[in-house]
Amino acid sequence: MAQGKLTVFAAASLKNALDEVNAACAADVGEKATISYAGSSALARQIEQGAPADVFISADLAWMAYLSERNLTRKDTELELLGNRIVLVAPADSTSAAEIVPGFDLAGLLGDGKLAMANVDAVPAGRYGKAALEKLGVWASVEADVAQAENVRAALALVSTGEAPAGIVYQTDAAADPKVRILATFPQETHPPIVYPVAQIAASTHEAAAPFLDCLQTGKARALFEKQGFTVLAPVASN
Repeated sequence: MAQGKLTVFAAASLKNALDEVNAACAADVGEKATISYAGSSALARQIEQGAPADVFISADLAWMAYLSERNLTRKDTELELLGNRIVLVAPADSTSAAEIVPGFDLAGLLGDGKLAMANVDAVPAGRYGKAALEKLGVWASVEADVAQAENVRAALALVSTGEAPAGIVYQTDAAADPKVRILATFPQETHPPIVYPVAQIAASTHEAAAPFLDCLQTGKARALFEKQGFTVLAPVASN
């Protein structure tokens, strides 16, 4: 791959935090990366089809494994970077209330409205959300009323604009949008662990990729990720 701009493909839910990290790391890396945000599934498929990415940050382990199994990542660079939680949100001015327990009345909370979720078959946030609702015995009652979006930020927007009375998004997404409020947090045992792995793409020879990956593990990056509500899983490297 030619040495152009360092290109990072990252899960949509990372936007606020990673934009700040990118700016903070620019001096160490030697440039500010160009970051393309979308659903992890869409990004992984694009990389598989030869899109010119240098670094991939997924919102789940499955899509990183998908690329790794096809030898499309540099395995020695794969790292579990961040953790997150999923939450049930409503528009900020909503009077709704909810307690997430087995069999809770999510359908009643929706009324005639839709439940906003990222695509439940492909996008990590949607898959986590569906798994949680299935575990709680609630999925069947709302399956026909789910408005599926192409990524979690699009699902968040449906709630933020009032088009949907409730949605399932990451805790960090809810924190990034003052037009929504968290009704409840899903218990961690109701869904697979939410892990964001990162790796350099095998086809990338960009000299700034390694410094960028290194900077993601510094104390200053950790502080910015934690400010947005992420849990940092990777050990902190020196600045």
